[in-house]
Amino acid sequence: VQLQASGGGLVQAGGSLRLSCAASGRTSSSYILGWFRQAPGKEREFVARIRSRDGSTYYANSVKGRFTVSKDNAKSTVYLQMDSLKPDDTAVYYCALGINWRADRYEYWGQGTLVTVSS
Repeated sequence: VQLQASGGGLVQAGGSLRLSCAASGRTSSSYILGWFRQAPGKEREFVARIRSRDGSTYYANSVKGRFTVSKDNAKSTVYLQMDSLKPDDTAVYYCALGINWRADRYEYWGQGTLVTVSS
């Protein structure tokens, strides 16, 4: 499985971006896909995740109410809509996929896309 994250860029505080994570290779309809981020000098942290079978989502408290994760099974793509962005959201964002849709475990990782939020 290969994951390609895209959609990062430079945006002003209060603005929006939509990240995409396209999966290719031996993909399945049953998976869990998570978004993570790593800011300069900080450890990687969980942002959001979606389970394919029931569409359930879960968010980190820091992004709850501002970010929305969704999926398009036909396109094998998961999106992260980021609204009301803050400078603290500046980071490299990674998507990751797990083959067990019930477990919070990720075997495959994308290369990351940089999001920069200016104040």
